Amino acid sequence: MGELSYVHGASDTQLLGETIFHNLRRTASRFGDRDALVVAHQNRRFTYRELIEECERTARGLLTRGVHKGDRVGIWSPNRYEWVITQYATAAIGAILVNINPAYRTSELEYVLNQSGISFLVLAAGFRQADYRAMLAAVKAKCPELREALVLEDGWDALQRDAAQTSVDSLRDLEDSLQFDDAINIQYTSGTTGFPKGATLTHHNIVNNGFFIGETLRYTERDRVCIPVPFYHCFGMVLGNLACTTHGATMVIPAEAYEPQSVMETVQKEKCTSLYGVPTMFIGELEHPRFGEFDFSSLRTGIMAGSPCPVEVMKKVQTVMHIPEMTIAYGMTETSPVSTQCATDDPLEKRVSTVGRVHPHVEIKIVDPATGAVVDRGSAGELCSRGYMVMLGYWNDEQATRQAIDAARWMHTGDLATMDELGYINIVGRIKDMIIRGGENIYPREVEEFLYGHPAIADVQVIGVPSEKYGEEVMAWVKLREGAQASGDELAAWCKGKIATYKIPRHWKFVDTFPMTVTGKVQKFKMREASVEELGLEKAAGVRTA
Repeated sequence: MGELSYVHGASDTQLLGETIFHNLRRTASRFGDRDALVVAHQNRRFTYRELIEECERTARGLLTRGVHKGDRVGIWSPNRYEWVITQYATAAIGAILVNINPAYRTSELEYVLNQSGISFLVLAAGFRQADYRAMLAAVKAKCPELREALVLEDGWDALQRDAAQTSVDSLRDLEDSLQFDDAINIQYTSGTTGFPKGATLTHHNIVNNGFFIGETLRYTERDRVCIPVPFYHCFGMVLGNLACTTHGATMVIPAEAYEPQSVMETVQKEKCTSLYGVPTMFIGELEHPRFGEFDFSSLRTGIMAGSPCPVEVMKKVQTVMHIPEMTIAYGMTETSPVSTQCATDDPLEKRVSTVGRVHPHVEIKIVDPATGAVVDRGSAGELCSRGYMVMLGYWNDEQATRQAIDAARWMHTGDLATMDELGYINIVGRIKDMIIRGGENIYPREVEEFLYGHPAIADVQVIGVPSEKYGEEVMAWVKLREGAQASGDELAAWCKGKIATYKIPRHWKFVDTFPMTVTGKVQKFKMREASVEELGLEKAAGVRTA
């Protein structure tokens, strides 16, 4: 038997045994006059001292409005300074912040309000074409636990004024009564099938995950982190906000939602040292017609996460965008979220081909999905993680919790991975995305990485579609580079002799975009559904056969 695929992130750096707001106070006591939060699109700036004052005032306003420890406070808004204030103000009083996706519509809003039992909702008036006020009015009568909704545009100032009715001492007494293992945040998973589930996270989960992300990136009070990813997701509020506030770094918010030019302008103006994004965001910046006009020389590090990163994109980010210490992080909402990450000084080859090594104080094992046995190094299996960062469970869903977290507290990710002899993890796909063609296991990620090497291909996603002969066949959805042309026949011919014949896509579909979640995750189940329907036709438009 070879070495088994198990690692433990032993660390001399202790876990933080404190609540989120106690940690923020400690940071503010050290770096009170330094920038804490810069929100470019609202032209608002807060030092750490001012951030504490604003959060305390909001917390006291919430207490005056009757919000108590353990109450669920929903927030439905794009990225704004009030989102950050609400995040820390609810943590100060022990209210459980419920993140609501800005893309939700009435049925999803109604479901989340009722499933989590939100009693107080903070919302923007609207976002893009969506009228949040009108949508809330349409469902409010069906949400009996919701007693108050505060619209940011016309209710925020009144909430600040209400702070005068609650003393600072009563806030401090409440804050001191909180425990770091208390639930503090509910984040709904995207829900590829069925209803989304509410991952319930504690102070201990997310303040430590943010801290060790910042440690990995070597953050200090001199770092300025550009955060274009959404706050409602772990990427924004944990990898972004909490990684900054545990280190005295500056949160820099370029816009309400991702827009490549605003990101590039903000990086240059604010002299950001770190930049975040999913791969599609970095692709959007690199391919932007004005990319060459901006100065990225202040950048040093950052995180690319959320979906597999094409190797060629990572290389460009490290060189053309001047981010030599760019890292890849891997995780899931249910693990607060990061469990593996590249180090800033890892060899280039490891930073472009793996998701790094186990995070401090985290255990990882890779198991045979059929038997649960730990596999040998180099063999593919399901990645499982255990440690401080595993969620309490899914809110009010014991059955789903038991399916995800086993009796030994291992979180089963559903991701297929390998571990090499040095402990580096490579994600090879989702268990449900793995293609079995005529008994051969095909990992879409491997085929995608190969196809990225074709000069005409800007982006590609590989899926399995039903086949009467083989059970499944490989299909590639291809986004071509601007001005490039290629046919399925030409791409298939280019593959021959370079990868195994059974891995060459049988079907090709040329597209301008992929179906995605708000956070930039490609929804392969939607691609499969569309492809199955199209391939059922004699000559499906846009679908070509090699």
